Amino acid sequence: MAKLEVKKLKPGMVVEKAIVTKRGQTIAKVGTELDSKLIARLSFYKIEEVVVEDGFNDEPAKPLELEDVLPPKKEEPKEEPKKEPSQIRESMSYTNRLQSNQEFQDFQLSYSENMAALEETFDTIIFGDGNISEEKLIKNAESLFASKTSIQMFDLLHCMKSIDDSVYAHSINVALISRAIGKWLKLSREELNELTIAGLLHDIGKAEIPSEILNKTGKLTDEEFDLIKSHALKGSKLLKKAGFNSNIQFAALQHHERSDGSGYPRGLEADEISDFASIIAIADVYDAMTSARSYRTPKCAFQVIAAFEEEGLKKYNTKYILTFLERIANAYQNSMVMLSDGRSGKIVYINKSRLSRPIVQVDDETMVDLSRETDISITSIL
Repeated sequence: MAKLEVKKLKPGMVVEKAIVTKRGQTIAKVGTELDSKLIARLSFYKIEEVVVEDGFNDEPAKPLELEDVLPPKKEEPKEEPKKEPSQIRESMSYTNRLQSNQEFQDFQLSYSENMAALEETFDTIIFGDGNISEEKLIKNAESLFASKTSIQMFDLLHCMKSIDDSVYAHSINVALISRAIGKWLKLSREELNELTIAGLLHDIGKAEIPSEILNKTGKLTDEEFDLIKSHALKGSKLLKKAGFNSNIQFAALQHHERSDGSGYPRGLEADEISDFASIIAIADVYDAMTSARSYRTPKCAFQVIAAFEEEGLKKYNTKYILTFLERIANAYQNSMVMLSDGRSGKIVYINKSRLSRPIVQVDDETMVDLSRETDISITSIL
């Protein structure tokens, strides 16, 4: 027998010792022949080593996997993204202040419990060996919303981003943001619950994408991007097999579609995209843009609003995106912000025709109309 790192496994190798997740879920029994799909799942579940039978004949004629033809990663010291003074100030005040209070401590505990429950649900759907409690998923999500306004919940999620940015965390964030949008759109309770489940499971197809591709920090090749894009269809198929209804299946399949036809996997337009997918698309992008990446620091709410204004109004459902942006912008009325020219001040007026560019009263009582002074912008919320 031979114990190999997952990245060294190849299709055709035979499992000699059962592969089990940390939760006791059997991924592969003794005698299972590995294929590329199963190897991708091992990476997703953070399995580090696998015991396989000796004597695997690695013939050159066998088709190579994507990781075999990619150049090896160079171990170079990673440079932290440079932070502007305003972003440093934000991290030392806004985020740290919230993280130090008891409300955040309670939220973090509940959030962690949701993560564990969602991981179990992913396991059950992928391996198809248990019952899924949609009621439990809804109850857990509602516990995070309990006694909080939607914007308070957004602030708490912002704090969580510095602690966990996994697929599970992103799925919870998207579900909660989608639920907030649904509330603003006055969806029924039944619709809100279904939308929440759709948000939790929208990215489950990523379980079948190799982690080295999902987590790649450099630019993706065309082949790698095509593989990433396949998660939408893979997720939809998993959810159909598990018995979820068409609304939830379509949310997974279509959450990367765009109203102008520029999305994937099918290039659908406007009314061809399901309502849940349209809502989740907005939540998905908002969460991604407000999360830290290896190549940039997280964007603040007004930077995200600006990005949506530049291209989002034609790419997303008009009613949904306008409702979302107006609610987010109005929530920060009277908030202290940092401007790109180094001055700080208070938002005193939200410009309804340009939500990302309100009027800010700076420290010397001067009024700065960002809709007119276009060379200045909001860089952080203090």
